[in-house]
Amino acid sequence: MTIMEKFNLGGRAAVVTGGIGLLGKQFCRTLAEAGAGVVVADLNAAAAEAYAAELCSSGYQVMGVGVDVTSPESVQAMVEACEGEYGRLDVLVCSAAMDPKFDSDNISQQNNNAFENYPLTAWNQAVEVNLTGVFLCCQAAARQMVAQGGDGSIINICSTYGLVPPDQRIYEKPGKPKSFKPVFYTATKAGVLGLTKYIASYYAGTRIRANCLTPGGVYNNHDETFERNYAYRTIMNRMANLDEMNGALLYLASDASSYMTGGNLVVDGGWTAW
Repeated sequence: MTIMEKFNLGGRAAVVTGGIGLLGKQFCRTLAEAGAGVVVADLNAAAAEAYAAELCSSGYQVMGVGVDVTSPESVQAMVEACEGEYGRLDVLVCSAAMDPKFDSDNISQQNNNAFENYPLTAWNQAVEVNLTGVFLCCQAAARQMVAQGGDGSIINICSTYGLVPPDQRIYEKPGKPKSFKPVFYTATKAGVLGLTKYIASYYAGTRIRANCLTPGGVYNNHDETFERNYAYRTIMNRMANLDEMNGALLYLASDASSYMTGGNLVVDGGWTAW
């Protein structure tokens, strides 16, 4: 098999949760371009179906489904939809997550995300989505992978903030009250990394692999102050472009990474290197 053949996903099926998210859309298109049948799965079922239709119009095999990753029944229905459409499930990408944006109303309602007063209800909701949701999706996908012969790739999307805590200074803005990246994000993303390592070790001796992909910050029309503050912390002196996680994602999904499990592929422009 040539190196290019190793990256080919023809005949395989993939599910991407959070499929209409900033990176989720990129991941769905990447897997489809590599030849996989893809399920765009998202809480917003209508948007998932619309994006799937857009990809289908380009000649790819894609379907959209609604999923609530906190519901075991909804997650199982997602896996069954993939198996019903493509006859199998080979790749799971867990990209669905709560990632707090610095919306002024949201921050003010949560005391600017200060740790001392962070609401328990907000913490519990985030844990349910970001960690329990990943657990449920991996569990349901693994059942299908075992049933079809014990072969598959699970890719959980982590974050640099799951490896190191946020530098809260980059969120400061002149003339604005001090605000923070909330505690749940680091805690849940660190949990995702631990969960992934557990899954990898649990399936030792099989062809079911589990790895994390850890992106750095991706540019998404951030204001100039934040972009400059963030860039200063990276070796490459910039945020990532929207498509710069796609190669790493395809590597983990394909046979190109056949000897990798329990790992964490960090694509962060050098943020965690110093």
